[in-house]
Amino acid sequence: MKICVCLKQVPKKDSILRIAQDQKWIDERDISYEMSEADAYALEEALRQKEAHGGEVIVISMGPERTRQSIKEALAKGADRAIHLDDPIFEQATDAAGIGRAIAAALKDEGCDLIMTGLQSDDHGFGQVGLIIAERLGMSSATIVMEVQIETGSVRVKRELESGWFQWVRVPTPAVLTIQSGINQLRYATLKGIMSAKKKELREVKAADLNLTADDLKPLQSIERAYVPEKSKQTEFIEGKPAEIAARLVEKLRFDARVF
Repeated sequence: MKICVCLKQVPKKDSILRIAQDQKWIDERDISYEMSEADAYALEEALRQKEAHGGEVIVISMGPERTRQSIKEALAKGADRAIHLDDPIFEQATDAAGIGRAIAAALKDEGCDLIMTGLQSDDHGFGQVGLIIAERLGMSSATIVMEVQIETGSVRVKRELESGWFQWVRVPTPAVLTIQSGINQLRYATLKGIMSAKKKELREVKAADLNLTADDLKPLQSIERAYVPEKSKQTEFIEGKPAEIAARLVEKLRFDARVF
């Protein structure tokens, strides 16, 4: 069983975020980074499946030199080897389409039985990269996965639906699974794991190695403006008979405040 896990490095949740001067994204100076939460759960699930069924876990990530921090963390936790897509050309891939195309090209010849991604990243939150990888590689897919049961020639997964409902589906392998946060309990890297990570393969891949150019990764969507939402307050008086006031109040709480 060969499982590949896609990782993304994102700003830490406690970082102080400031809008960049061009208002296209945040100012990334003086920000600390960490592995995206859902990707960490995807890694943990891959490691548990490897422990149960044997095989190999590969991690792949795209980004600048700092991305290696998260890659090495994954290796220290138990991943067997890593692929780092590090090239200025990859900076052109700012949307899900470009990211998915680059990762799919890098994994094309790996022959993975399963590819796991987080449901969505903590920064952009596209929720599409895993599905784009599946489409480009001609693999089946399942999203919002809360449990994984590997079978011969297929994988049975529990999907989280709306309103507290779940769904069990069986998809043929090879397959791409997007993992929901909370599927398992995350482990910490041990001292032994940290030391062994230094000896594991970390292969750097350039765009030319994948026959990709900047035009190939040109985004299909872009951020027009990033800004902090403006807060406003408004008081509304509801008048009428008690029954009418109660009905109107319930309507406001349900559809405007969305508290239930």
